[in-house]
Amino acid sequence: MTKAGIVAKIASETGIDKATVLNVVESFMVSVKDSLINEEDVFLRGFGSFIVKKRAKKVARNISKNTTIVIPEHNIPAFKPAKSFADAMK
Repeated sequence: MTKAGIVAKIASETGIDKATVLNVVESFMVSVKDSLINEEDVFLRGFGSFIVKKRAKKVARNISKNTTIVIPEHNIPAFKPAKSFADAMK
């Protein structure tokens, strides 16, 4: 499902116009992104958590050049579903 599909579904279920729903969805996504950029986790009870995972520094190989490279420590965003959500998927 795309963002447009989500907006259309919410608009049809709530009766709110698509432009307003789009603004709310966009604002939600910006809020989540800003929180993760500031290394703050976002917890949505019954849905899941958007968390920041730290990746340690590691040494890797560039196979095409046969050299080693160092990948520095960095953060990546991740999603962990709530237990009720994960159970519903089974």
